[in-house]
Amino acid sequence: MPGASAGQVGSPELRGLPTWRRRDRLHGYVFVAPQVVGTAVFVLIPFLFGIVLAFAKWDGLTTPHWVGLNNFSSVLVDPVFLRSIVNTVLIALITVPIGLGLAIIIAIGLDRIRGRTVYMLCYFAPVLTSSVAVSLIWQQLFRADGNLSEAFAKVLGIAPPDWLGDPHLVLIAVCIVTIWSSLGLNVVIFLAGLQAISPSVLEAARIDGAGPMTMLTKIRLPLLSPVIFFSTVVAVISSFQTFDTVFILTKNGGPDNAARTIVYHVYDIGFRRFEFGLASAASVILFVLTIVVTLVQMRLQKRFVHYES
Repeated sequence: MPGASAGQVGSPELRGLPTWRRRDRLHGYVFVAPQVVGTAVFVLIPFLFGIVLAFAKWDGLTTPHWVGLNNFSSVLVDPVFLRSIVNTVLIALITVPIGLGLAIIIAIGLDRIRGRTVYMLCYFAPVLTSSVAVSLIWQQLFRADGNLSEAFAKVLGIAPPDWLGDPHLVLIAVCIVTIWSSLGLNVVIFLAGLQAISPSVLEAARIDGAGPMTMLTKIRLPLLSPVIFFSTVVAVISSFQTFDTVFILTKNGGPDNAARTIVYHVYDIGFRRFEFGLASAASVILFVLTIVVTLVQMRLQKRFVHYES
């Protein structure tokens, strides 16, 4: 508009801003644009496409056909999928409390010793190692003639167990690998949480005569509860997404599908049988299950999580 000043030209939120401030905003948009575009292309669009595909029948080549809720009804009555849900929940129930419990114990021990950096590196090394490499190593250990099976047999005085060939043991093997590979990350997180506790609070408790056990149960753990809650939510979501360990350790989800998880089932029916509609429906069910469990955890945190004022 003729006669308008430079500060009045442009969108309403930019009017009145100095030139340098508008230039800074433009630079900010330029820097975040690659991340926004990447998230949209590789996360948001596939996510929306997967939801739409859950209501269609598609083999990846022909034209998709709308089938409504048929994919969901077919998936929910599939005994293999129901078995995968049970296995996924069992993995979460086993790995989350045991893994986080061990991590808390180790973190408390490391918090009391010097030279903890070396121990932290040892515990954290599996986190940096490829999950495929970790699974391949454990696959050799779990062989009936492997070192782990032979040592286990000698201790109990039994024949070496076939961890990956026995339907009663294969899920335990997956849980062992999952706990071992994620232990280091949880140890580092809990150790950081313990060191973030205010020294004045601990000193006041000591002055009041609190012993080591009282300090642990009444001071340290309650103040660590926000970190425990965060790690629990992340661990549950991660356990629901278990795939690579099952894919490497087992063949077709283990004997009698004893280690088949929901994500492995999605991979099987989607990229082996090319039934992408059913795979998308199973993915949506997993998404809803994850959201429900997370919301339950968020609701329960009011009872167990204590924030330092």
